[in-house]
Amino acid sequence: MSILSSEAVTTAELAPASFEPLLDTVEIAVVADGADPVRALSEGPGGLRVLEVEAPGSAVEIRLSVPLGDAAGYWHPKADWSRTLVADWEGRSRVSLVDGLAAGCLYDYAGATLLTFAAADPVPEIDLRFGVSEENDTHVVHLRLPASSSPHRILFVPRSPTVASALRVLRGWYGTTMPAPMPVPEAARLPLYCTWYAFNQRIDGAEVERQAGLAADLGFGALIVDDGWQRLGSGRGYAGVGDWIPDPGKFPDLAAHVARVQGGGLRYLLWVAPLLLGPRADCYGTWAPFATAAAGVPGARVLDPRSPEVRAHVVGTCLRLVRDYGLDGLKVDFLDEAMAYAGDGRGDVGQALLTLLTELRAALLAERPDVLLELRQPYVGPGMAAFGNMLRSNDCPADSTANRVRTIDTSLLAVGGAVHSDPLLWDTSAPVEAAARQLVGALHSVPQVSVRLDALSPEQADAVRFWLGQWRRLRPQLLDGTVEPGRPDGLYTVVRAEADGVRVLSVHDACVVPLLPATHRETVLVNATTGDRVVVDVRDGGAAADLEVRGPDGRIIERTRMPLGPGLHTVPIPPMGLALLTRTV
Repeated sequence: MSILSSEAVTTAELAPASFEPLLDTVEIAVVADGADPVRALSEGPGGLRVLEVEAPGSAVEIRLSVPLGDAAGYWHPKADWSRTLVADWEGRSRVSLVDGLAAGCLYDYAGATLLTFAAADPVPEIDLRFGVSEENDTHVVHLRLPASSSPHRILFVPRSPTVASALRVLRGWYGTTMPAPMPVPEAARLPLYCTWYAFNQRIDGAEVERQAGLAADLGFGALIVDDGWQRLGSGRGYAGVGDWIPDPGKFPDLAAHVARVQGGGLRYLLWVAPLLLGPRADCYGTWAPFATAAAGVPGARVLDPRSPEVRAHVVGTCLRLVRDYGLDGLKVDFLDEAMAYAGDGRGDVGQALLTLLTELRAALLAERPDVLLELRQPYVGPGMAAFGNMLRSNDCPADSTANRVRTIDTSLLAVGGAVHSDPLLWDTSAPVEAAARQLVGALHSVPQVSVRLDALSPEQADAVRFWLGQWRRLRPQLLDGTVEPGRPDGLYTVVRAEADGVRVLSVHDACVVPLLPATHRETVLVNATTGDRVVVDVRDGGAAADLEVRGPDGRIIERTRMPLGPGLHTVPIPPMGLALLTRTV
């Protein structure tokens, strides 16, 4: 039996391998079918270590083992809500260019890392096993790498005080080593209005233009018209997709409609899922032979990107939409459905998508150098930086916690593109705090919103205008600053972002928040709890500060001067409100 067997229930049942020290307390074993692998460890920038493994023509398995110590959790790009410790019989994942990244971070209760690694090449299909070895009292990670004529490279970061600081080292390496990221126009970094949750597929040109006018007035800079614009775009399945032509009853002159929205001040993007093919589409007979696998979404099959004909078709379709209708960009959905073909022995899906996306990027940038392309979790990793400039959280309607967690997860390894929230949804008949909660949950990303703007109460409209204005003012900190969100298993309940002497603290749970008023010229405290105050602990020499408190709709509630000496203080802030502390000396 192969020593690379994936049939063993636990990793302890695998054929034994010789482990040796690698880094800190991490030990490593490398095995290969029919080969004697050669490995070497070198030092890279920022203390990074680069492991190279050579075993030409053979699949390779890299086994990592770490003593449990005081381990609290394990984070990886596809963790979703599973970010504590799992048993090694449970922890399994398959990744590729459009489905996560072979990366992970084991951390302890103090938040410090015990193991941080990532595959240098984000393209190939890689199988991972990970978790607590019950037999050996260790945490293990096994990476199964496909045969390659080139050395396999795995990146390691020495122990770091936080998960975010460790992943910043990886992000820095990818940023300087991978192909140049796609240009990020200013419009990719502006609040965006999306039609999906507000209208689902029940949209038309007149309604979109009505919402676009309101969105521009509230401070949005771009618009996505989502599923429903295309012919046969009704019902919640995808049986009609594939032709990608406008529904004449909804958009009788799509190009003229797009121009009107653009004339009102918004960039215009259109939703497209170019790998999906439904049986009701006119082109189904032509492309069905290239779509042998069922998609994971209802009613459709998925085109196989390993076919040159499919790649040419996808590029041609996307280019046609941008060119014919004067679009500013596209929301490219369901690329991860191509993983239906992963592991079938007919070629690497990741490599095929790399070829497709390289061709798509070249065609669209030649047509429009400032084109906007939205990608969605799980295809938002470093390998996708060259192919999209808007990196969106996965669907989480009305879930401010999920939006916070997923956008921060994405930002931990994001290279180039702007991280976007999933479109925010709330009850327009609810109190203003309900709207503000969604906006605050997306604070550390570019906010997308999808509610009917003409249904907002005056207070909710004020909240949208206020929080989008604050977001624009604090964008250097929220998008470009140094972000420390805490332990992943804590769901990032206190998020710190800072740059240029300004620190933003988003507080989502009752706790004591460290404050450095003498260190930062301005501190912004966001109270995302249900309480009416935030307790802070001044940990530098302290300073007097001018205090301005605003409610969830932006109304000024209090202005005063507040002495902040070392120790505990209570700052009165209403739920979903904000306090601005400006150092006076």
